[in-house]
Amino acid sequence: MAEKLWGGRFSKETDDLMEQFGSSLPFDCRLYRADIKAGIAHARLLQKGGYISGREKDRIVKALREIESEIDAGKIKVSSGYEDIHSLILDRLSRKTGNLAEKLHAGRSRNDLVVLDTRLYLKEELAGLIGSIQSLQSALVKKGLQYQTALMPGYTHLQHAQPILLAHHLLAYVEMLERDRGRLEDARERMDVLPAGSAALAGSNLKLDQKLMAELLGFKRVAANSLDAVADRDFIVESLAALAMIGMHLSRLAGELVLWSTTEFHFAELDEAYCTGSSFLPQKKNPDPAELVRGKTGRLYGNLLAVLVALKGLPLAYNRDLQEDKEPLFDSLDTVRESLLIMTRVVKTLRFDRKALRNGVTRGFSSAPDLAEYLVGKGVPFQQAHRTVGRLVVWSIEEGKASGEITLKDLRRFSFKFDGQALKLLTPEASVAKKSTIGSTAPARVRRNLQRWRKKLRLS
Repeated sequence: MAEKLWGGRFSKETDDLMEQFGSSLPFDCRLYRADIKAGIAHARLLQKGGYISGREKDRIVKALREIESEIDAGKIKVSSGYEDIHSLILDRLSRKTGNLAEKLHAGRSRNDLVVLDTRLYLKEELAGLIGSIQSLQSALVKKGLQYQTALMPGYTHLQHAQPILLAHHLLAYVEMLERDRGRLEDARERMDVLPAGSAALAGSNLKLDQKLMAELLGFKRVAANSLDAVADRDFIVESLAALAMIGMHLSRLAGELVLWSTTEFHFAELDEAYCTGSSFLPQKKNPDPAELVRGKTGRLYGNLLAVLVALKGLPLAYNRDLQEDKEPLFDSLDTVRESLLIMTRVVKTLRFDRKALRNGVTRGFSSAPDLAEYLVGKGVPFQQAHRTVGRLVVWSIEEGKASGEITLKDLRRFSFKFDGQALKLLTPEASVAKKSTIGSTAPARVRRNLQRWRKKLRLS
């Protein structure tokens, strides 16, 4: 068993159960690269401050890089025997450099070190997720370009509402994901603060060039308050909230893919590589990845709430409760990374049935809003126009007439303001073409949006 960093105060061995219960190594072991990077930077600060020699600094740096390589290669097991990843690395360092390793912990505490490691790790992880979001956006844009002219029914309350372009629907998710990307970038910006030098809570008496360390580790700013620096977990909460929202958006897309792939809709078909069958029903082709993504979103919400509750009412500065921040964070990062990857592959291989989409858009009298706005253009107050078209819809249902079977004579039964131009609005193509507002489903605007995203995402 490695000697405790705090062992000088105690004369009694820690109970084995307490060792196991208190160890964070099984999950914080993934911070080893960040911990070694922080250790190398700290060694350079100690040398500059005159606390170790240049030769000692070089020995420490060389040994830390060897430890990193050994962990990478699986030569060092990180399963048990240590309180955390920091203790493991310092113990390994002592095996390589002897008493020199004890000098490395000068001017720092595990309180500021764990925050430093987590910030370093999380900045890198979020950068990777931003790239994964852009990959899914690219897949959606390419799919929109592939089905650029395809029409589909737009829904409210899962009832037919108005005709829209399929590409317009897909671009809605591109916009959602863009907000997600922005939230991750915002979170990275706010966490870009160096906590090193805060030590346990009050700072250090040693002459440590924190600005140099910030430069070495790629931080934009140095923490202005040592108490806040070691106690702050806002950056984790903010990241978890952003990850939960990504999960929510992916879940909405997944839910629609599940719905669209049913026999009743048959709008879309998932590739067989991303479906499973039934152990009893030979005919089944289940959209499992979409269902799993939808289900995993609940974990993302739970992880956010778990950390919020752990932080509630904690006095400054460090409390062991804060150890409970990492498992939810790591789980959410892994879940979102995998969900983005699988959904990107699903979208890339997704096939839409143009005929089923076209058949769907002809049902439900979804041209009714176009007729109402046509009357508005003829000077009829909107509420009156709404009532007029509502009566027309009721009559058509009673007569068993679909919107495509309505004649001009039928229209004029309800308003003499209707003419041949109004009759043309009863086709879904005319409905979408008539839209004029920014952000609408008008084909020209959708084409421009597709090209805008194509350029922004640098698609070929």
